[in-house]
Amino acid sequence: MADDEDIPERLSTEDALARIASRAADASVPLNLTGTILRGADLSGANLKGANLKVANLAGASLMGADLAGANLTFGNLARADLAGADLTGAILTDATMPRADLTGAILTDATMPRAILRSAILRGANLMGADMRGVNLAGANLMGADLTNANLTLANLTDANLTGAILTDTNLKGVVGLIY
Repeated sequence: MADDEDIPERLSTEDALARIASRAADASVPLNLTGTILRGADLSGANLKGANLKVANLAGASLMGADLAGANLTFGNLARADLAGADLTGAILTDATMPRADLTGAILTDATMPRAILRSAILRGANLMGADMRGVNLAGANLMGADLTNANLTLANLTDANLTGAILTDTNLKGVVGLIY
């Protein structure tokens, strides 16, 4: 039987992720956290660049200022998550569930997010340049001052969305629902 000293200490989610990342033999290999439950976790400023978070549950998690560039969050649950100031450049958010998520000032340049659910999400001042947002549900979302230059919003739902001051230069709005212009 092991001594009490041999029993590992209970790690916070952030410490566990840091150890997993540091133990990787090759730092260029993405961190695999597929299906991980991180509900309500404080991951503020975490380096999750290139992480595989498919089907992960991050509902209510704090990811403020986190680096999620190139991360795969396909079918991820980010309901009410705080992603303010997070870097999601090139992230994959296909079919992600993100109602009421806070993405204030987040960078989503070239993000792939078809069919994502962002009902009532806050995207104030977010950078969505070149994002693939086909079929995204943005009903009731706050996109004040967001930059949607070259974004593809084909068939998106913008019912009751606030686009005050949003930049829509060369944005594809074909078949958009709820946009009055």
